[in-house]
Amino acid sequence: MLDDRKLAVLRAIVEDYVSTNEPVGSKALAERHNLKVSPATVRNDMAALEEDGYITQPHTSAGRVPTDKGYRLFVDRLSQVKPLSAAERRAIETFLAGAVDLDDVVTRTVRLLAQLTRQVAVVQYPTLTRSTVRHVELVPLNDRRVMLVLITNTGRVEQRVVELPEVVEDTRIAHLRAVLNACLDGCGLGNVPELVADLPERLPLEDRPVVATILSVLLETLVERHDEKIVFAGAANLAGADFTVGLRDVLEALEEQVVLMRLLGETSTDTPSALTVRIGSENPYLRGTSVVATGYGSGDNQLARLGVLGPTRMDYPVTMGAVRAVARYVSQILAAS
Repeated sequence: MLDDRKLAVLRAIVEDYVSTNEPVGSKALAERHNLKVSPATVRNDMAALEEDGYITQPHTSAGRVPTDKGYRLFVDRLSQVKPLSAAERRAIETFLAGAVDLDDVVTRTVRLLAQLTRQVAVVQYPTLTRSTVRHVELVPLNDRRVMLVLITNTGRVEQRVVELPEVVEDTRIAHLRAVLNACLDGCGLGNVPELVADLPERLPLEDRPVVATILSVLLETLVERHDEKIVFAGAANLAGADFTVGLRDVLEALEEQVVLMRLLGETSTDTPSALTVRIGSENPYLRGTSVVATGYGSGDNQLARLGVLGPTRMDYPVTMGAVRAVARYVSQILAAS
């Protein structure tokens, strides 16, 4: 275990390197930080930190920079999440409160996170498998075509046009709409196939072909939309970033949603609202980057995750504070809706 003085030296090295992007020397540390020891003592402490793998010397006769292990210790023991100012909190609340639907919430959230952290923001859509049916709407388009609209408790809306096998009057459509909502209201989307399996048999003979067609499209919609959807913003923030992996690898990973889903998945914990930080080599799918993420949802029901991706040389206290605050506001918006 490191003593308090060496921990203070490590904290100073991380803070200086993050702010300057220059290797940190003992003389600069002694001058800029109130370490209450001589430069010679700082040099000895830095030598001990280097020997233990917390810092490294990138070039001969250069200062030191933190390693993944050093950043890990900084995040776990030395840093404090920086709370947002009252003005920043008001700005977040106002910006997100103006969203009109789930797509707008996600779009605003990812833009906001990218602006606050100057990193790449990543937001996962609430998965359909964790959602429940709020309402099913059937909107007549003509006498043989309807729009099927599925609305979930998370605000997600799925729409499909259904070609009916026969001419159907609006009154019959209204009746079928009522039957579907009575059957499905509040049920989990994963349970829909089981609940509607014998629904056609429970209806009058003349309605069975129509409802069977509608149910077929409904079930296809659930299957097609089962895959997770993810949105990112702020790729331009990577232009000035320094990665131990190539920038090309990072940009390619952003285009591959599977990689982003895995990165977010690796940050999942048993506590939905817990803030998770994965640093450098801890990210098996994209080493050389750091991911700060948390869950969002309603109460203890985590619907999805959001976070940021960037270089290991990241302002962790600011990033962690922004991710936590934005997730809290998104959760409030979804709960209120």
